[in-house]
Amino acid sequence: MNYTETEQKLMDAMAKMNIIDAHEHLGPEELLLSKPRDVFALVGLYGRFDLFSAGMDRESYSEHGQRVPPACRDFNMLYDPSVPLEKRWNVFEPYWQHVRFGSYARAGRLAAKLYYGVDDINRQTYQELSDRIAEESKPGLYQRIFVDTCRAAAVLTQAGGTNCQHPLVPVVRGRLLTQVRNREYVDYLSATLGLVVNTIDDWLHLCKKQVEKWVQEGAVGVKFLAQYNPPPDRTKAEQAFKKLMAGEALVPGKADRFEPFENYVMHHVIDLAGSHDLVVALHSGIWGDFRQTDPKYVLTLAPAHPQTNFDLYHLGMPFVRDAIVIGKNLPNVFLNLCWCHIISQVQTCSGVDELLDQVPINKVIAFGGDEVMAPENIIGHLQMARENFAQVFGARIDRGLMSFDEAVQILRLWFWENPLQLYRRLRV
Repeated sequence: MNYTETEQKLMDAMAKMNIIDAHEHLGPEELLLSKPRDVFALVGLYGRFDLFSAGMDRESYSEHGQRVPPACRDFNMLYDPSVPLEKRWNVFEPYWQHVRFGSYARAGRLAAKLYYGVDDINRQTYQELSDRIAEESKPGLYQRIFVDTCRAAAVLTQAGGTNCQHPLVPVVRGRLLTQVRNREYVDYLSATLGLVVNTIDDWLHLCKKQVEKWVQEGAVGVKFLAQYNPPPDRTKAEQAFKKLMAGEALVPGKADRFEPFENYVMHHVIDLAGSHDLVVALHSGIWGDFRQTDPKYVLTLAPAHPQTNFDLYHLGMPFVRDAIVIGKNLPNVFLNLCWCHIISQVQTCSGVDELLDQVPINKVIAFGGDEVMAPENIIGHLQMARENFAQVFGARIDRGLMSFDEAVQILRLWFWENPLQLYRRLRV
């Protein structure tokens, strides 16, 4: 990519900055390295959905939405090391030609170039790239990628629990306390905490003990979805809990937008989070039926919990302007650009330019790779993020709207100081 003189200066300045990676889904390194890895590792979590959109496993995938069922024969074969690499490439290549210029694919292509020294992902390079990935897939991979290459002092990850080693830091899934579907789960979780649960107040006490345990284990936040959440209704929640304890499953019907017990407990856990200096992270926008995770739902949720800080993910894409106005007007809602840079660089640049007009600069977090299976792609993702900021801030500098030093100061806030100020339990 070609840069203007100002953009290049900004790229150079950002390359020297330490960062907080404010959102990943990576589990323990040993789990990632327990399986063979080759060129298809760089497809990543998100690249697979572009492949499906381009036609791979069309009938099987369409039946299951965002899930990848076993019936997706061609895609699942890509990760079967018993199948010769050449055969897997031949299946992959026709679809790769349709998606390789998208932002998802560009992250992998940049990772190939910047980390493995291979200029592109194509028929001429896939074997060499596979060999280099296999050679690099050994202990210390996270250190080499996050700390040595990306200059990340901490990586906030959501992999289910709190079993994390440096540089990973846990953000736990709130649904572990709220999405209670059967009596067996009540008995399981109460037994793990050494508690007896018979009433809804017993469960609220259990939630308090679990949140305290998460804090002791190093958690810095709790993750939920930006979704429809009406005011909590104690009566309906008690009725639902009695059904649960009687052995009835608590599953919302097709006409329901929420389950009363789950909704009631979610509001309780959000307050618990605030009282323990845990941030409530909210997925918003793109993924599956993104109509159900509209950032506008935060307009009622956040004011109901004024002592809790909310980290609104993904700038609400594609509802970018809505998310910006929410961040502008609600003091306890912060805007996180995680994932945005590889969803669309153009849409991200537009959003960054507009939020500079509207949102206080202490309310923005610059980066999170949001990866599950391809830590290398985070290198490409970070490069794309820097490009986006260089483009937007560079244009403002050249138009005389800010100085170079002011732009660098803001970028340091976004990459480093703001996530540390928001995630107050984070220690680096």
